[in-house]
Amino acid sequence: MQPGSRDAAFLWDMLRYAQDVQQVVQGVSREDYLQERVRQLALERAVEVIGEAARQVSDAFQQAHPEIPWRPIIAQRRVLAHDYGRIDHERIWEVATVHVPALIAHLAPLIPPPPPPIEE
Repeated sequence: MQPGSRDAAFLWDMLRYAQDVQQVVQGVSREDYLQERVRQLALERAVEVIGEAARQVSDAFQQAHPEIPWRPIIAQRRVLAHDYGRIDHERIWEVATVHVPALIAHLAPLIPPPPPPIEE
């Protein structure tokens, strides 16, 4: 199932922020991440946005693509947005280094290329 324009916009957001997550952890050890509050905040925000965008993707598209773990992605966003006192940075590190690369691999083929620029 190809995404409609609304779903495509949310999928683009998911992909863009997933790529941001990869940039934040690139060349960083788990130990360094656990000591760097600013990096933790950056990952928390990017993962939260991924979850919010996933939550906005239509049910029909989600059902057509069960290879994407929609529920865990959305659930992680809820923790970050509402239960921030329970954030497990070991879990966020795992999300960033294991699950986000897999998510990118699933999302990239689903997203249509951007339209060409409008010439004036």
